[in-house]
Amino acid sequence: MRGHDQGSHNEVNGVVHGPSVQAGTVHGGIHIRTAAPAVPQVLWQLPPAVALTDRTAELTLLERHRAQAAREGHSCLAAVSGLGGVGKTALALAWLHTLRADFPGGQLHADLGGQSPHGPAEPAEVLSRFLRALGVPPQAVPSGIAERAALYRSLTAELRIVVLLDDAATAAQVRPLLPGGPSVTLVTSRQRLSGLTLEGCHQLHLEPLGLEAAVELLADTLADGRVADQPDDARALAGLCAGLPLAVRVVGARLAARPHRPITTMVRALTEERRRLDELAIDGDLSVRGVLDLSYQGLPSTAARLYRLLGLHPGREFGSAVARAVLAGTGALEPRSDPAPAPGPKPSDALELLDVLHDGNLLIDVGEDRYRFHDLVRLHAAAKACEEETAEERTAALRRIADHYLATADRVEQITDPGRDGLPRTFGPGPVVTEELGEGAEAALDWLERELDNLTAVIRRARTAGFGPVGWQLADAMWPLFPRRKHYDHWRAVHAEGLAAAREAGDTAAECRMLTSGGLGELGAGRFDRALEMFERAARIFAARGDALGEARTLNYRGLAHQRAGRPARAADLFARAAVELPACGDARAGGLARLNAADVALATGLLDRAATDADAARTTLLAADDPYNAARATLLLGRVLLRRGAPERAEDRLSEALDVLRGVAAGYEAARALAALGEAAEQLGRPELARRRYQEALDLYRSVDRPEPAAAVRERLALLGDTTPD
Repeated sequence: MRGHDQGSHNEVNGVVHGPSVQAGTVHGGIHIRTAAPAVPQVLWQLPPAVALTDRTAELTLLERHRAQAAREGHSCLAAVSGLGGVGKTALALAWLHTLRADFPGGQLHADLGGQSPHGPAEPAEVLSRFLRALGVPPQAVPSGIAERAALYRSLTAELRIVVLLDDAATAAQVRPLLPGGPSVTLVTSRQRLSGLTLEGCHQLHLEPLGLEAAVELLADTLADGRVADQPDDARALAGLCAGLPLAVRVVGARLAARPHRPITTMVRALTEERRRLDELAIDGDLSVRGVLDLSYQGLPSTAARLYRLLGLHPGREFGSAVARAVLAGTGALEPRSDPAPAPGPKPSDALELLDVLHDGNLLIDVGEDRYRFHDLVRLHAAAKACEEETAEERTAALRRIADHYLATADRVEQITDPGRDGLPRTFGPGPVVTEELGEGAEAALDWLERELDNLTAVIRRARTAGFGPVGWQLADAMWPLFPRRKHYDHWRAVHAEGLAAAREAGDTAAECRMLTSGGLGELGAGRFDRALEMFERAARIFAARGDALGEARTLNYRGLAHQRAGRPARAADLFARAAVELPACGDARAGGLARLNAADVALATGLLDRAATDADAARTTLLAADDPYNAARATLLLGRVLLRRGAPERAEDRLSEALDVLRGVAAGYEAARALAALGEAAEQLGRPELARRRYQEALDLYRSVDRPEPAAAVRERLALLGDTTPD
């Protein structure tokens, strides 16, 4: 089994390290293609507002509370509670959007998943997203929830911002997410969050619409003259909807699709359905089940099947490719080793069916080929799947969903890390639907990042659905995302689940991969001892299996852990052993990376001759292994050695050579390091203007790839040269 590349570069938790896997970034086969997107200065995360019916009184109360808080000089906190489908989020958005001019600091939004099938969102994960949105680089996000909350409050202490915390489960979930400063925070929940009273929270319970307001909403939804022409039937129908906006809109959409059907027909049908409502009680309101049953019965058979099978999707959102996957076929769950596609529905067919569900208000289109269910509708869809699909059919559909994500993630890995040795993948009987990815490695990584929550949910679900090995296989296929874009919380969670799945399957090769992959995540997050423990556990398993190459590869990992923990002598010893044992076991390239790691330690401890010898040997080996990226990193280190020796002209030759290669593979961080070193060379040669230009270019690159500590060092050098460039 081939492990991860064992070089070391990058920086973690504000500590800059020499060129390789030292910061949770694994190199060789991992090439940073483009710079990370810049964080917007002002965040506007709120979803669009929708039209409200008869909520004037509630809006007035919320605004009155805000005005009072402003007069008293403190932030505004309000919580809107009520039945599912009653319009809490619609009310929140309608009010908060009116505040945009008064709160120019921006808007933050989080779905706290109070009704999620996988449990509420962890406050620590939400804080991580908020901090990243506020411009905190991934590697600078603290590991503990208390530290994250403190940093979040500090960053928002002077900002006039609006925060929407949607679908909260408890007051305890909300408290760490309250910002500092002159902010407005609105929480929605199906629960009365009385525990927030201590924080000065204004509680507002949202009741269902009154009968006349429900009739008005029905008229707006239909947008024709039937409500005016049939007022009694309209009132009867609105009454059957129990004042829930969700129910009214679903019934209205169904009638709108049948412009010649009288309202009384719907009234009779819905009345007949009410006797079946006790089959599924949702928040004690039985009308929603009747309304959804009626709408469901009017669906074409293929749309109805899509509806109920999508209810099995483990995540909150999905794209049209998932719709194609669940409809693609049936069959026994006999695994296969390749994801070869078989005939299935065309993309246009899936989109048409999704449009049918959306037009019937059974599905929410959130834009950019993304869809989700309202919580109550998702429960209804899942219930219909249990009623109308056999256990085997449900498992097969869930397996096709998992195979879709696994096959697409595997394709991303092939694009971004073509040289990485992958472990075998197993697929169900198919067909397997793979997502269409954009051009290039960055587009492929964007897909992984967008689907991160879904991928995590699928990994967790696979262990209980009868195909546990998919869990570790998917975790392994997701590897390219983590060293590039960090996401340390997901990194740890995904590999913990993958490790459990591998152990349950008794697959020691997979267990070792999860230990080393997960260990590198622990290393990147600064948990050096935990990382070392995982690497040593993998080494013991490799030894027990008689896998000398696998055991030798852990020498590099263990060396990185010791180096990061401040034990350079122990790290140097492990790297030296790896440099000998890896080539002897047939992996010359990994041996070259070990020499590069050893050179990095030698340079850091002032052993310049040893650093030069190891870096030169590493460069020769890596060029022979057709690894120009890591060879360029070795060339960069040779240039840094020459700088330390006071030979700036020779250093410039080496550094320029490295920079040309690193720019060619869009390795932004390493290119920035080369430019910073070239700036030092220019200073030593007495050319301050050239030094200033090189430092400025290095600073721009460091900023683009979110490396604050080396950027700060470059700013200090610019300041010494008389530069007044603002941060």
